[in-house]
Amino acid sequence: MALPGEKLAASLEILKSIQDHGITAIKASTIDRINRDRLKKNGFIKEVLKGWYIATPSNEQPGDSTSWYTSYWLFCAEFLADKYGDKYFIAPEQSLQIHAANWTVPSQLIVRTEKGTNHNTPLPFGTSLWNWQVLPPKNAEIVTVEGLRVMSLASALIYCSPAAFKTNPTELRTCLSMITDSSVLLNILLNGGHSTIAGRLAGAFRNIGKDKIADDIIKTMKAADYEIKETDPFDNKIPSSLIGREKSPYVNRIKLMWHEMRTTVIKHFPPSPGLPTNTEAYMKAVEDIYVMDAYHSLSIERYKVSPELIERVKNGTWNFRENENDKKQRDAMAARGYWQAAQQVQKSIMQILDGKNAGTVADNDHGDWYRELFAPSVTAGILPASDLAGYRNHQVYISNSMHVPINKDGVRDAMPALFELLTNETEASVRAVLGHFIFAFIHPYMDGNGRMARFLMNVMLASGGYPWTVIPVQLRNGYMNALESASVQRNIEPFATFLTNLVNEALKGRQVAEI
Repeated sequence: MALPGEKLAASLEILKSIQDHGITAIKASTIDRINRDRLKKNGFIKEVLKGWYIATPSNEQPGDSTSWYTSYWLFCAEFLADKYGDKYFIAPEQSLQIHAANWTVPSQLIVRTEKGTNHNTPLPFGTSLWNWQVLPPKNAEIVTVEGLRVMSLASALIYCSPAAFKTNPTELRTCLSMITDSSVLLNILLNGGHSTIAGRLAGAFRNIGKDKIADDIIKTMKAADYEIKETDPFDNKIPSSLIGREKSPYVNRIKLMWHEMRTTVIKHFPPSPGLPTNTEAYMKAVEDIYVMDAYHSLSIERYKVSPELIERVKNGTWNFRENENDKKQRDAMAARGYWQAAQQVQKSIMQILDGKNAGTVADNDHGDWYRELFAPSVTAGILPASDLAGYRNHQVYISNSMHVPINKDGVRDAMPALFELLTNETEASVRAVLGHFIFAFIHPYMDGNGRMARFLMNVMLASGGYPWTVIPVQLRNGYMNALESASVQRNIEPFATFLTNLVNEALKGRQVAEI
């Protein structure tokens, strides 16, 4: 008779075989009931909806949404293919979000299909699928992106609702910027006789500075004997220089978000004190706050550290060889890495206080911060040396977040765009708030993104003479929720006000110290 452990091992082999075939949406019929129940009981799979499962880490805590959010898009692609075959497509508005590389998990995914029953299918953590029975629009093109059937970029721009230009201006402008020639639109516009839509799209292209495409649409529709009136569907204009010839959706999205969010930051943030006249005193204050900053920053990332451990690691009195089997080894190496990275960050700040451009300094130096952050863990054999290589080569996810960071290829487009924005930005407050947010939004590394974003924030605060500002671990939930709001809902106000309150407290503390 097989022992319990042997039975579970056999069930896990079945699960591994399924995953080796690239399957995320596990249909009940692919695993017999005995093995399915055993895997479910031991936490290796969980039910998404009746008859469908996803694999989960066995140590995942109740209420943890991470496995669902990381599985969401692949699950939906496989589930929809099984249910509808090629007789469905994602609604045009959400097709545009996908073309704009916005893979944020939506609260409701709208699926149009001939087989639909106008029915809502509940999914975990407040998400759902809405099945809408409708035929595809005439001349619409359907393409497959990451396993999902979506409207082509041109079709989605033509068939999306006029309201989408007002409710999702960043995604719409990003998608418009990816169109390089009017012909991909005109074929559908002419065959469908869409004169009103043509006028709307012409106005939209003119709004982002693509006058040639706007003119081509107007002239061609008129030449085909259509009456056309150009209308701008957006609520506001953007600088014509904001969107150039860049084809990457990641770059244009980041530039557009920066432009839309910066006025909110300026509205809330206190005025810049200006670069300090006493550089030595400023750097002394940065050094004095180090232990507190390290404790809170590492604790936010769930490391178990104490001020005493941080001091021992900082002073070199932690003996790795004596503690190589200590369960605190990983925490100690993280603390040592934080100390080494902080020394590099302070060198960057000194360059800025000496008058160098903050964005240029951060661009040149942030790789040094990252390498020092993880060098001790590599030296100790906790992490492989390849972890020091630089930007990630795999997809990364954020625990319990509906935001899906930019894919590995997009990172290499997005990071130079971030540093270009930092270099050209005139307000230190914007550099600090949006620098932190966009860095975390991109998530360029497999690990350490939070610590790096907080380093970047404080380097940018220094460029305006603001004091080094600690984000307390006690405020972790509010901090994460504010970042989530900015990433998922494009609402930067909670994050701007969160940091504003902390900076104001730091300014008051500096004033008291000076007295």
